[in-house]
Amino acid sequence: TSNCVVFNVDYRLAPETKCPNNIKDFYEVIKYVHCNAETLGVDPSKIVIGGESGGGYITLGAMVLLAENEETDLVKLAIPSVPMVDDYSFSDPLPMTKEEKETVPFMRRAWQLIADDFETQKSSPHLFPGKSSDELLAKFPPTIILEVEFDIFITEASRLARRLRRAGRLLEFVVIPGADHYSSFIPGTKANKLFVEIFQAISKEYVHA
Repeated sequence: TSNCVVFNVDYRLAPETKCPNNIKDFYEVIKYVHCNAETLGVDPSKIVIGGESGGGYITLGAMVLLAENEETDLVKLAIPSVPMVDDYSFSDPLPMTKEEKETVPFMRRAWQLIADDFETQKSSPHLFPGKSSDELLAKFPPTIILEVEFDIFITEASRLARRLRRAGRLLEFVVIPGADHYSSFIPGTKANKLFVEIFQAISKEYVHA
């Protein structure tokens, strides 16, 4: 057993809800859990946040808000997995991997739907957490990024991992070889089994040590 309590955050989705209200939903839940830890039966010193894919973006966005508000100490560990990070999909597709090229039209449309005003927000870390300044990254919670070799977000996640390492906030950058973005979500696949094992190891090594 992992000896943990899980809260599944039902954050509001685009296009009905726009950035930054999407990431604010997650941020407010973090604060609620911390303030009501005793009632909820959790240890406020061991709060871990995480999400996969779009949920990884929401996790990173909440980390931005925590850093901006000097509230990083509310979270012991952050685990964004195969996360949407920045506007890499708007760059030249020629040097992209096959997986990245195939999702360019979808990702460009998705980001435009998430944004309240894309042109105004395109430099904001609320929309693109990967555009956080070095100073802001230095205030992020301790972070473990989980990735897969053939992910559609591998380039942007790798870039963020290097910046977080330089800022002293990256604990681990784990890449599962041979897996793609979707295989990590499918129960019974090798990638999914590895993800479960990795989360168990993280819990033992970094949360309950």
